[in-house]
Amino acid sequence: MLLDAMSTPYDTIGVNYSDLRKPDSRIETVIQRALGSAETVLNVGAGAGSYEPTDRRVTAIEPSAEMIRQRPTSAAAAIQGHAEDLPFDDNSFDASMAILTIHHWAGKEKGLQEMRRVTRGRIVVLTFDPSYRGIWLADYIPELVELDDVIMPRMADYGAWLGDVDISVVPIPHDCSDGFLYAYWRRPQAYLDPRITAAMSSFWAIDNVSERLSKLANDLDTGAWTKRYAELLDLDECDLGYRLVTTK
Repeated sequence: MLLDAMSTPYDTIGVNYSDLRKPDSRIETVIQRALGSAETVLNVGAGAGSYEPTDRRVTAIEPSAEMIRQRPTSAAAAIQGHAEDLPFDDNSFDASMAILTIHHWAGKEKGLQEMRRVTRGRIVVLTFDPSYRGIWLADYIPELVELDDVIMPRMADYGAWLGDVDISVVPIPHDCSDGFLYAYWRRPQAYLDPRITAAMSSFWAIDNVSERLSKLANDLDTGAWTKRYAELLDLDECDLGYRLVTTK
């Protein structure tokens, strides 16, 4: 059963978020490269500041007071606000970015159009392709796939809303330091730790999955998980459906 995916704000989910969602340097490199030579960057849905460049002038906007509170003192000051109503003039920034956030926006098309309005150059969005079906966790919790089908834009939407875009695969390393939903693809025991899953918004948006997790725990104890997904243990990185959308 799916709950209202937007009903639990990050003022609740975000507690201890910055401890569990540490930016991964390899993903960071991909994002920084995509931003190109931009000197001024707007970060929309900025959260606790993950993946914000430190060598450019960053403006951050974030709706959650709890997430703003967790931003380090070295990070850019954040404005409390929403993607759908950006409080900036047209063409205010060289580039803008939105990292694993668009699925939380009430008006996804409007938010991206607002980013286009205030950005002179490139827009960079890290997101998830809901058509992707290669994730073992969904074998245990199929509601995760159902949720993505509801809250994630289709990849074709980005071109329709932003104009010409490049879409590229962002492989996820097996030891990814950023604890987003599928980051623990080679560390299945992590999904049994409620402290870890508390920083994953999808677990707040689906009904109780304790029985599903008990099945996972049993399969880990008996070796059934290892036998079924043995090929993953030899991979250093994996395509899990995460995509980088970059305007041309």
